[in-house]
Amino acid sequence: MARLARVEVFATDDVAVVHVMNRTVRRCFLMGYDSVSGRNYDHRKVWIDEQLVHQAKHFGIDLLCQAIMANHLHLVLRSRPDVVQEWSDAEVARRWLMLCPERRDENRRPLEPTEFEINRIVNNKEKLAGLRSRLSDISWWMRLLCQNIAQRANREDGEVGKFWQARYRAVRLLDEIAILSCAAYVDLNPIRAALAQTVATSDFTSAQKRSLGLHARAPHESQSECALSDGFSGTASAAARNEHIAAVDLRSAEHLAPVELNERSGQPGPDANREGVRCSNKGFLPMSTAQYLSLLDWTARQQRVAKACRKPKQIRRLFKRLGISASVWNELVRNFGRLFSIVAGKPAVVDSHRSRSGVHRYRALPAARDLLAKTRV
Repeated sequence: MARLARVEVFATDDVAVVHVMNRTVRRCFLMGYDSVSGRNYDHRKVWIDEQLVHQAKHFGIDLLCQAIMANHLHLVLRSRPDVVQEWSDAEVARRWLMLCPERRDENRRPLEPTEFEINRIVNNKEKLAGLRSRLSDISWWMRLLCQNIAQRANREDGEVGKFWQARYRAVRLLDEIAILSCAAYVDLNPIRAALAQTVATSDFTSAQKRSLGLHARAPHESQSECALSDGFSGTASAAARNEHIAAVDLRSAEHLAPVELNERSGQPGPDANREGVRCSNKGFLPMSTAQYLSLLDWTARQQRVAKACRKPKQIRRLFKRLGISASVWNELVRNFGRLFSIVAGKPAVVDSHRSRSGVHRYRALPAARDLLAKTRV
């Protein structure tokens, strides 16, 4: 059966939240410790992290979540054609030339484009329209990301050929429960793989970046609040917590989209970022960063203990509003990748969704349909 074209699921002129995942060829550990060769490729995670920061600055796409593992990566992206339409022709040309530069410095970093280079694109209206479309295209985001890492890795190893196993996998997230459970699924990847025990020690995840960023913004918060946000137990000393944070390479989380989506008190519309560190300032969940990290911390502890942990009041309220139980939530986060294909959401939402052309209809997988039928009474 032919593969469904990406444009049927999400297009460049459509605001869409999409979970994307890609694996290295033959699932080899080409981005971590390789026990076969005895080599450690952890530095390639830094490459990906830096490239994500760079692309988040110049694409019309919000980076919501990330997790970089030893042989695969997960991202949650939101295309923002509404933001791109606000950019001037010169801004579109400049951003594209920073992503695909004509000149680089001695460290292979893009140089700021000249006025001549910008005008050459601006004066070609057909090319300009194509580039404006590409800047909100998730496929172009993944193309430039995967191409950059593959070329650097092959050059380092003196190899040719594929670095990534196949084209990236993409699942469009249709509703709040899909976005929230997918975000937790991505951020808890290292904990689920038994590579970390807490959010704060989950290296190269957006959750760790947000946790450290929360500490940096509120250094005097209470010990109990810190415990919720960084995963340390309430008995951990402040000295031990600070020592751990200092040991982690503190990378800025400014390129990540904010967590909290509050249209009532926030700014409606595109809400483009004016500092040039990310596409927009629009959040994606109806909760604060601290509340999201608290939910991650509680969910992570469910994986480590046989008996279910007591749910804080705010988590009980969240599950009641979503109409799910704690067991359903934990199953969603644990097996999100197996429960959904192409599109994700409650069965009624998935069943009512159509492809862009209207030809293809989607159906929730039986496992997801059965699980989400177990709503909390």
